[in-house]
Amino acid sequence: MSRTVIDLDDEALEEAAKELGTTTKRDTINTALREVTARYRRLRALEDARQLVTDGALDIDILLNKNQYRP
Repeated sequence: MSRTVIDLDDEALEEAAKELGTTTKRDTINTALREVTARYRRLRALEDARQLVTDGALDIDILLNKNQYRP
């Protein structure tokens, strides 16, 4: 892990800590970075799925049909 000295918005950091349930600056920043990365990864996956539906390569109705689920 690298060490970096930066100026932080203390109010934003405090709000982020409350939302994330973290207690230290380090945990808050690391958790926020992971959350942002995961969020954008999910958004890209959703966009990819939308494109597959548009292209006809994915039938969303089949995915939503619970009668076709395997036991």
